[in-house]
Amino acid sequence: MAHGGHGSGEGHGAHESHEAHGHGGHAGHGGHGGHGGHGNSHAHAHAHESKDLDWGAMAEYLEQRATVHGPQYAQIVEDLANGLLDRAPARIIDAGSGPGMLTCRLAEAFPGAETYAVDAARPLLERALERAKRLGLDGRVRTHEAELPEGLDELGPADVIWLGQSLHHMGDQQAALTKLAESLAPGGMLVLLEGGLSARYLPRDFGFGLPGLENRMEVVRDNWFNEMRESLHGTKRETEDWQGMLSAAGLRPAATRSYLIDLPAPPAPATRAHILDMLSRGREMLGEHLDAEDRAALDRLLDPADELSVHNRDDVFVLGAQTVHFAVK
Repeated sequence: MAHGGHGSGEGHGAHESHEAHGHGGHAGHGGHGGHGGHGNSHAHAHAHESKDLDWGAMAEYLEQRATVHGPQYAQIVEDLANGLLDRAPARIIDAGSGPGMLTCRLAEAFPGAETYAVDAARPLLERALERAKRLGLDGRVRTHEAELPEGLDELGPADVIWLGQSLHHMGDQQAALTKLAESLAPGGMLVLLEGGLSARYLPRDFGFGLPGLENRMEVVRDNWFNEMRESLHGTKRETEDWQGMLSAAGLRPAATRSYLIDLPAPPAPATRAHILDMLSRGREMLGEHLDAEDRAALDRLLDPADELSVHNRDDVFVLGAQTVHFAVK
């Protein structure tokens, strides 16, 4: 049985998400959630197998990423609300919700809907409820602890299922999509966040080490992602023709759009903190697979005492793209 992905925007966009898994989450939420868009959520893939996982740290990471990528998610939700849906939804399911950042965003955008945060991690669902209460949404945001894709049956038909960087944590992705499609009401829409371009944070040549560090890190992430997929229960290799897979699940593809995250230099404090977090996760997760020069460059980038570190330089940024596939039952 597949775990929920915490990918819903918390993860989720591109490779940077993979590092979320570095601390054990499925995922990226979200999150967050990357290889052309797997999302930082990957760490979540084995999250629930770790009894020692620090869920507080996981939630803070996913929330931070969803906040930095907020403009990107706002565009997706705006398109959903203004043209892609042909009716106001009564029930929305955020499948693999993590701490509920996107759940609450969806609830705000669709005030007439009951919105469910669905995840296999109870601590993250508790965070989702706390967030909903702070935002005055606790009467409309509900949580449901369940594994995906089987765990949606008891919620009833949904008008929208948001699947943000969660599908790639399910071994048989086609079977999972087909099962999730069964939970849609006739005319309901599945919003699938998969694919895109991994976020970049650094100039190609940042003044020391061999230029192109992030390209080499992405090669290692791709290898990690392949191994993660191979380790999943019941995994099947699929050609990542997402529209074709949605059609095979009995849905009608309605649109495919890519959404840019473009936070140029110099970075705001929250953006700088996010870049430092992502590079730190990359150093921890990928370091043994990088050569000594690249490890030394990462160490310098992360050293607050180094005048050329990310702590002190103003030429860092966030630039990436998340592809979203919309399909109707």
